[in-house]
Amino acid sequence: MIKYSYNTLVYAGEDIETSIARLAKYGYNGVEFVGEPEQMDADRIKGLLEKYNIEASTICAIYNAERDLVSSKENIRRNAVEYLKSCVDFASKIGAKGISLTPTACMKIYGEADRETELKWAEEGIREAGIYAGEHGVRLTVEAWNRYENYLINRLEQSLELVNRVNLPSVGVMGDTYHMNIEEVDIADTIRMVGEKLYHLHIADSNRAAPGRGHIDFEPIAQALRDINYSGYLTMELLPPFADPFNGTRCEEFYDQYTEESINFLKNLFKEEK
Repeated sequence: MIKYSYNTLVYAGEDIETSIARLAKYGYNGVEFVGEPEQMDADRIKGLLEKYNIEASTICAIYNAERDLVSSKENIRRNAVEYLKSCVDFASKIGAKGISLTPTACMKIYGEADRETELKWAEEGIREAGIYAGEHGVRLTVEAWNRYENYLINRLEQSLELVNRVNLPSVGVMGDTYHMNIEEVDIADTIRMVGEKLYHLHIADSNRAAPGRGHIDFEPIAQALRDINYSGYLTMELLPPFADPFNGTRCEEFYDQYTEESINFLKNLFKEEK
């Protein structure tokens, strides 16, 4: 059965109880938390999840220049692995089952070595973190980002190639319809190609607003998910069109309006009761 979650990244600066309460109010099954374990009170979050009868779905890990699995500097690659392990610990504490993973730093659009060397570094780091994740009942999901935000893994076939190199059941593929709309020839066919290795999917329309507010046709995507018997989370990751998209405080519609619209749109798409 499809489950619905929402990335709280866009609720920047908001008290976490307000975010969790909003998602419970509109019928979401889960909450995706920002991957900053040192800033999170895991015990409080567990209590709030129980209070509002909602799950922790996933962790949206944050990859900055000091958390780069393919940096040419060994100490930075080591730091990235340790960061992932800290996210695994956080996920395990609050009951989240997945962590998004991108091998490079966010907005890094150039390599520091040849492609094969960087893929080898990524494989090594993901394997170590993936073994640790598996031991804690958590999965890592390798996400493809568009060419303007990343240079190494842009399409799901590249994500799948890296996942197959790592070859661990705790490591799978993650898609994002916003990125896929830019990079994939056919989003639905790509989902079918990945098949059972698709562990997680972020949802946003072509303009990164709520589904239905851009030009992506979600009907074929929904059918492809049915075809592969997808039973994971569909997690909204909606961001405003600013140079700093992580500051959603200037866009009231990204709070209640889009949160409600998104789940209603998807439940209608999958012919579920609202």
